Amino acid sequence: MSVSRPASRREVLARSGALGAGIVFTGALSEVFAGTAAARTPRGAGHGPLVPDPDGLLDLPRGFRYRVLSREGDPLRSGEGPVPSHHDGMAAFPVGTPGGRGRVRLVRNHENRVDAAFPVPTVEGLTYDRGGKGGCTVLTLDAAGDVRDERVAVAGTAVNCAGGPTPWNTWLTCEETEDRAGTNGYERDHGFVFEVDPADPHRTGAVPLKAMGRFQHEAVAVDPRLGVIYETEDAFDHPFGLFYRFLPAKPLGGTGSLRAGGRLQAMRVPGVPDLSTIQETGTRFDGVEWVDVPDPLASGTPVRFQDFGRGGITHAQKLEGCYWGGGSVYFVSSFARSAEGSAADHHGQIWRYDPERRRLTLVVVFGPDTDVQLPGESPDNICLAPSGGLMVCEDGDGAQHVFGVTPRGEVYAMARGRQDIGTPGKPEWGEFAGVTFSPDGATMYVNCYTPGTTFAVTGPWHG
Repeated sequence: MSVSRPASRREVLARSGALGAGIVFTGALSEVFAGTAAARTPRGAGHGPLVPDPDGLLDLPRGFRYRVLSREGDPLRSGEGPVPSHHDGMAAFPVGTPGGRGRVRLVRNHENRVDAAFPVPTVEGLTYDRGGKGGCTVLTLDAAGDVRDERVAVAGTAVNCAGGPTPWNTWLTCEETEDRAGTNGYERDHGFVFEVDPADPHRTGAVPLKAMGRFQHEAVAVDPRLGVIYETEDAFDHPFGLFYRFLPAKPLGGTGSLRAGGRLQAMRVPGVPDLSTIQETGTRFDGVEWVDVPDPLASGTPVRFQDFGRGGITHAQKLEGCYWGGGSVYFVSSFARSAEGSAADHHGQIWRYDPERRRLTLVVVFGPDTDVQLPGESPDNICLAPSGGLMVCEDGDGAQHVFGVTPRGEVYAMARGRQDIGTPGKPEWGEFAGVTFSPDGATMYVNCYTPGTTFAVTGPWHG
């Protein structure tokens, strides 16, 4: 009988070829945001156990409540057509001056493909490609949290998965596809980022930001000090996606400034061609490099297949959520499977990149025998919680959750979808996506992907 043991740090790094690449480890978990978490919710973390919802929609801790703001297939309040399918990435923006305090606009993606039950309606001046079924809608909420308006913000795009807000209060919506004109009924190439002004979508229209690259985009996060934009790529096949940064020609220039172009670069961690090989929280890499993308428009070859010269480039499977906070950008690898081409297996990672130190740190690992041993896997969208830490949407099999991760690395369940339990006569309840908070931190908004539903969750967030 052989006895297995956890691999040492040196063995992990030797397997990944990363020894000698400027790697150090911290002995204080507080320095790396998250570390070892217990197999169940630690005492003091979170808001208590989840209470079953008698209506069979959303389980929450005691003291919290939800309301359904919008469902796919219901009429848009603008009269433009039905609420589109496949609610995905989302952000909340304040409305107007201090006199409008408490009012919120939600910008919501719709990850529609050509077979979507409810496409985003085409609107003059806001439609990129009449063959595209995806796009964004905007919900305007009053101070009481009631929906007062719901309308199309951009249409004719494809597979709008995630994105991210900008410091000038616009939304960057990302197409998770590389389909060309002439395929799937498309009249134009897809795989771009589009800017959406939630207050007046006609100011931004439906203009692709081509310098930000044409690839299977997932999410973006903006450095509010320098205007650098970080982008994740959720590529479906091997070699998997890259982590990018875009250096705008007009950083922090405001609405429409990104049309001026800039430089697209991809992250290289010397000696680490695949991030899945790094398995131990607290592992950090100093001296991260950024390499210019040879052909950002992928006119002949998809970006991840392109030649990045000596040293290659660093890949990772299922790069998803991306969020800026505390001087760093956090990004998610939802899972890695060696059977699909990854160098190693994991059930989800959260990484932190510190631009000032050019330092990459693995801060959370999900799954069996790792940090987060809750009944969850495959983290997806993430955002900062008002009391600190992160909120993480789960994208795995079985019950779907929104998890919280405290700054001490404690993990707790914040919400659980109920329609995935196979109740006769009820539709399957899909993954959570688009978690975000109101500007005052009093309300968490989150989407269910299918059937497309937007929730508002209130309660003692600061308790």
